[in-house]
Amino acid sequence: MSSIAVIDYGMGNLHSVAKALEHVQPGMKVLVTADPQQVRNADRVLLPGVGAIRDCMAEIRRLGVDAEVAEAIASGKPFLGICVGFQALMDFSEENGGVDCLGQFQGQVNFFGNHLKDESGVDLKVPHMGWNQVKQSLDHPLWHDIEDLSRFYFVHSYYVKLAQQELVAGTCEYGLPFDVALAHKNVFAVQFHPEKSQQAGLKLLQNFLNWDGAF
Repeated sequence: MSSIAVIDYGMGNLHSVAKALEHVQPGMKVLVTADPQQVRNADRVLLPGVGAIRDCMAEIRRLGVDAEVAEAIASGKPFLGICVGFQALMDFSEENGGVDCLGQFQGQVNFFGNHLKDESGVDLKVPHMGWNQVKQSLDHPLWHDIEDLSRFYFVHSYYVKLAQQELVAGTCEYGLPFDVALAHKNVFAVQFHPEKSQQAGLKLLQNFLNWDGAF
């Protein structure tokens, strides 16, 4: 039986993610775990995350999840990061006065700002919360059968800006353009919550469970 390890470091929406994975692929063995051996033995790995990056990174390092993530990515097995699990892969975040992240990819996590406005000059609320369209910028297996500019569900006050724009798999607009999906070899990561994004989000999770990690 194929298996996926959802890394549990106490900071992710684990129940919703696990249920969504079980829904889209009933035969999949879903392990919510921080056990390094279970993560190592799983066929694919998912790094979730919600909340403040300082707390997330503190738990990631305390539990040794940083080493698990590095090993999983280096192994070549399919790896998916979600929300703060995407942000944590970057070099650095402005949140909480500045926090060093995992440094798996060159990029920074920036604050949207207190005076964010749309193109008409109307004030935008921060956090960016709710549905927004995602522009696909790479032809990737995880976008299979998902229409370009499909709407996904977001909840965040900080956004990723990748240093290597060739790794950007999806972008979004909320007062400014920002990167919402990363694709590199066996890694895919998204800012939005696929488990809360109805049909498009569930399709992305299904695509991940059927992906061999090649890109």
